[in-house]
Amino acid sequence: MVKQISVFVENKPGRLAAVTEVLMKHNINIRAFTIADAGDFGIIRMVVDKTDEAYQALKEAGFTVRLTNVLAVEVEDKPGALHRIAKALGDAGVNIDYVYAFTSEKHKALIIFRVDDREKAKEVLEKLGVLFKGEIN
Repeated sequence: MVKQISVFVENKPGRLAAVTEVLMKHNINIRAFTIADAGDFGIIRMVVDKTDEAYQALKEAGFTVRLTNVLAVEVEDKPGALHRIAKALGDAGVNIDYVYAFTSEKHKALIIFRVDDREKAKEVLEKLGVLFKGEIN
């Protein structure tokens, strides 16, 4: 299980810079992130190298921040890898709330999922032989 930080911000110029400035000043590295637009507001979801420190620093800077448990799995960076996981979860009745991913120079892809039933999802993915990441380095 990986902890993800969600930061709620106004959808206006400079807000991402304000969030990343806080992280930079605390020497916190972003490992993965995505931004979801929700009209006048946005949600920045990210996995960082120092989760607790980032959470505290962002709170102290006045941001609305939440921690969420997500699944992070490593797969081969090749066609069909995400489909295999999505199909297995869907067949098991596990809903994927959202997902984001990135690849590395090692030809691996790291996929971050938020699902409605983490334990069932873990069982399904373990049967597929998917490698879970405890933290993202």
